[in-house]
Amino acid sequence: MCCLFGLIDTAQYFTRQQKNAILHALASASEARGQDATGVAYCHKGALMVRKRPVPGHAFPLQIPYNAAVVMGHTRLTTQGSEKKNYNNHPFLAPAGAGSFALAHNGVIRNDRLLRTQEQLPATKIETDSYIAVQLLTRSGEVSMDSLRDMAERLEGSFSFTVLDDQNNLYFVKGDSPLCLYHYQTSGVYLYASTKQILEKALQQLSFDWEPPIQVPLECGEILQITAEGEERRENFDGSKLLCGLTYGRYTAPSWWVLGSSVYNAESGHLAALKSVAGYFGIAPWEIDRLMEAGFTEAEIEEYLYRTEM
Repeated sequence: MCCLFGLIDTAQYFTRQQKNAILHALASASEARGQDATGVAYCHKGALMVRKRPVPGHAFPLQIPYNAAVVMGHTRLTTQGSEKKNYNNHPFLAPAGAGSFALAHNGVIRNDRLLRTQEQLPATKIETDSYIAVQLLTRSGEVSMDSLRDMAERLEGSFSFTVLDDQNNLYFVKGDSPLCLYHYQTSGVYLYASTKQILEKALQQLSFDWEPPIQVPLECGEILQITAEGEERRENFDGSKLLCGLTYGRYTAPSWWVLGSSVYNAESGHLAALKSVAGYFGIAPWEIDRLMEAGFTEAEIEEYLYRTEM
């Protein structure tokens, strides 16, 4: 359970100070889905830069340079790999052919170890399930619609990814984890976060005179590329390894969750209520199960949900 956030300002509509204020508001609001670490990626003087620290969003030092037209961010709730080891935090920076890219993930990948063995991928000190996506893209030698589709279709579990390349192309790989994208047509600016509630909360903290945004549709099984010129391109991938058609409230659960959960048949009334409340925060029921499997108690999860007002 993490949060993706960021902005696209290819026309340089905002000043450096305004960009940092927007990103601070987004990072602070994104703490609702993770306070253990915060990170950002952006291009500066022809190089892709990643800055991350094991601190909550409101405490993360944001000093984005003026010419950073696209900024991709992430806040983390640790489930695998200590956030104190900064290499476990997002975004991850890696090579792909002659270029480089940064990747951030919200969700849980189930078959990361199996894929690492099958593909004979190199051993890594990074301890998170998310990193398998990075390794698959590096192995492909490029960041493109084709390589992202291939990566997404190999993964089992749950995800939404953002991927930024060193040419300022930002990709949204939308699986079954939530993602909300706003477009301000007059300025050409895009803002995004994992949930609409988080995005709206961030906007309320800002004193800018915003035009009404358009919410850009993002469907499960879709890849959206927003180019350095602000153009949108879309393609689809097969998301059958993500969803099995079982619904819980307004969510669809992955097949591996149905088969592997021990909570289903004897779920307490409190846990069922907790999952129902979590839905209003954009958190799927299976994410609650994964937190409990990681050692969190129902009381700890409930405290986490309510300690940050949405």
